[in-house]
Amino acid sequence: MAFLSMQGVTLNLGGKPLLDAADFSVETGERLCLIGRNGAGKSSLLALLGGQMQPDSGIIIRPGTQIGQMPQDVPEDWQGSVFSLVAAALGDEGKALAAAHAGTGLDAGMTDSAEEANPAPFDGSAATGQEADLHLGSDWERYGEVLAVINHLELDPDAEFASLSGGTKRRVALARALICSEDLILDEPTNHLDLATITWLENFLLRKARTLIFVSHDRAFSRRLATRVVEIDRGKLHSYSCGFDRYPERREERLAAEERAFALFDKKLAQEEAWIRQGIKARRTRNMGRVRALEALRVERAERRDRQGNVSMAAQEAGRSGKLVIEADNVTFAYPGKTPLFSEFSTIIQRGDRVGLIGDNGTGKTTLLRVLLGELAPTNGTVCLGTHLQISYFDQLRESLDPEESVMDSVAEGNDVVTVGGNTRHVAGYLQDFLFTPDRLRLPVKALSGGERNRLLLAKLFTRPSNLLVLDEPTNDLDVETLELLEELLSEYSGTVLIVSHDRSFLDNLVTSVIALEGDGKAHEYVGAYTDWLRQRATPAQDKKSDEKNGRTGQQAGPQAYQQAGQQPGQQQPSDRPRRRNFKEQREFDLLTKELEALPERMDALEQEQDRLETALADPELFTRDPAAFTRTTDRLAALEEEQTELLLRWEAVERRLEELG
Repeated sequence: MAFLSMQGVTLNLGGKPLLDAADFSVETGERLCLIGRNGAGKSSLLALLGGQMQPDSGIIIRPGTQIGQMPQDVPEDWQGSVFSLVAAALGDEGKALAAAHAGTGLDAGMTDSAEEANPAPFDGSAATGQEADLHLGSDWERYGEVLAVINHLELDPDAEFASLSGGTKRRVALARALICSEDLILDEPTNHLDLATITWLENFLLRKARTLIFVSHDRAFSRRLATRVVEIDRGKLHSYSCGFDRYPERREERLAAEERAFALFDKKLAQEEAWIRQGIKARRTRNMGRVRALEALRVERAERRDRQGNVSMAAQEAGRSGKLVIEADNVTFAYPGKTPLFSEFSTIIQRGDRVGLIGDNGTGKTTLLRVLLGELAPTNGTVCLGTHLQISYFDQLRESLDPEESVMDSVAEGNDVVTVGGNTRHVAGYLQDFLFTPDRLRLPVKALSGGERNRLLLAKLFTRPSNLLVLDEPTNDLDVETLELLEELLSEYSGTVLIVSHDRSFLDNLVTSVIALEGDGKAHEYVGAYTDWLRQRATPAQDKKSDEKNGRTGQQAGPQAYQQAGQQPGQQQPSDRPRRRNFKEQREFDLLTKELEALPERMDALEQEQDRLETALADPELFTRDPAAFTRTTDRLAALEEEQTELLLRWEAVERRLEELG
């Protein structure tokens, strides 16, 4: 028997048909991923299944047991501390746990084993007086389970819910769902979670969830969890009995078959329309049954819902920046009175690099981004920005969007037209490329869904010429098709891209290097993408082992420690004091220091020459007027590229040698 099902369900919201006589069922033990375009009705379907909404028609059969639910929008009437709200999902038992927590501060005395416990399913039974006093072992165990989930989701159990940000409130809703049942309905559970927490959530759901229905645009999350995929497309539900990896292929097969059926239908309709329009002779012999069949065909064609098109996006590229985009030298940043978020970080970002910034929540990714862009001054060290930079910034909190402003005004700033790629376009036509229909152009931004706000910010971003794109969590709430198109655009973008994201597939498909904030007060740079970082990074166990080998734990290092450092047993450990340079080394040190001081000026001269030559090439008459000059200019530009690369390599070599000389 199905765990949950619905038959012939129809749902209309605001005159928009979301479900049209849809059928659906979930068997116990399935992990079902619900997929569809932004605005297709995924969250509404979850609300129907969970009982928060009622259909216009049709039947929904729900189980008699409790289901843990994480809605898209957190209820506005939730009040109290984080612990009390999460525990409230357990009914009377949860109230007793919350009272004990508030009265005794039990979390301070929890054992390590209790803190690492994972929530078990709740059977819904009411608590007895003995259980309320928390004297039984099961009560302590349940308390530990609640606290463990809260801690894993990086929540403060004593924080007041009303004081939390929107993303943190969603994590509270996720904790409530995970605590109360092993049958779960989750709407975008990975939003606002860092990579470590997403991995923990995946493992938790694989171990503990019995039946799972979820919506997620995180492809790696869906790939690992889904045993079946259901797609909402034009009011119908299409089931694919496969994992997420095979879903795109199966979907293309369905759409191809649909296209063939539509082509045959349209051909038949055209033939019948031609027949009905024939002359008097045809009308005299007209078959009334055939006429009625034609009328039915017309009705069916009128009711057909065509597929929604894909987003059509193109980034406006400004003139090329200099070869050097950003150089950070021994950068440290700390907020006043706080421990440094990162220290002694150095990097060089060049034109065309695509760099991903990753790390847990609170480690300082956005802060590092702002320091690299010159928006925040480092506590120590220097940041040098290259020449001719034009920056477009996609901010994490979408603060560049005014919630009271209309969709049109957000992009056109009160005008009727926008300039895109040197061409003037009406803003309504431009926004249609981002799937905003005419009836939504006058809506205020606050009325849009999360995915629509992201598309609107992308539309606004791409009206501005840029050669440095900065994207802070751009993938939240975007559907899979739009994500893939964004990846394609960024992969063809000739400028430089800095990306902060927790979307593992997005990072793997795009970035060429990773800057990772790993919680140790350092920023580490790795070649490659997310998967390469996983392979290269040091795990906590390796860090501890390395510390012990190098004697940093306060214990005496053994023979292996010296061998690891390239020394033989019995050799003296190197001193931390700088060694004295001999005459030859001192002379080399002085010469290299002078060379290093001159390098920025030499690089600036090359970039200024490059700028003059590019300005000359922009003259459309140059080739016709003086072909030889055109050839000399292009050859010199190519040579300049090589000279700049060689100069950067020399710069690195000089700095490295100076560091060796002390």
